[in-house]
Amino acid sequence: MRVSYVLCSLIVAFSTSAVAADAGQSLKQEVEKIGTAYAESFNRQDGEGIAALFAAGGMHINPVGPRADIAEFYKGAFKAGFDHEEITVEQVWPLGTDGALAMGEWRITGKNQSGAPIENGGRWTSVDVREGGKLKIRMLSAFPKAPPPKAAQ
Repeated sequence: MRVSYVLCSLIVAFSTSAVAADAGQSLKQEVEKIGTAYAESFNRQDGEGIAALFAAGGMHINPVGPRADIAEFYKGAFKAGFDHEEITVEQVWPLGTDGALAMGEWRITGKNQSGAPIENGGRWTSVDVREGGKLKIRMLSAFPKAPPPKAAQ
């Protein structure tokens, strides 16, 4: 009798782990779709397309501070000459039943007004929430990578 309880407990534990793993993978795929749509909109220089990926009241936070005017923010980046973005999603964690925390890296490239190549990149984190049945960005933080530490002299 005791053996059957142990076996049932193990089966339930492994089944729950498998379901959680599938849900985690599905959530990561949803966040990756946002990242793909974000990069595609950036590469088309479509600030409105990027803004549409944000939930109502969504914020973009960078070293200058928080921004709610997402489309305007990206118009400035496009005007500076940036025209290509690559985004990677490294990790995603569920946040309740209708949200996620995620992090990864970004890299943007282009040419400045004089035609010289420009590049910037760094790390991003996001809080994503369900709005209208779709996962959307509630808060995106993007920061350049820190310079490598100077060698000890």
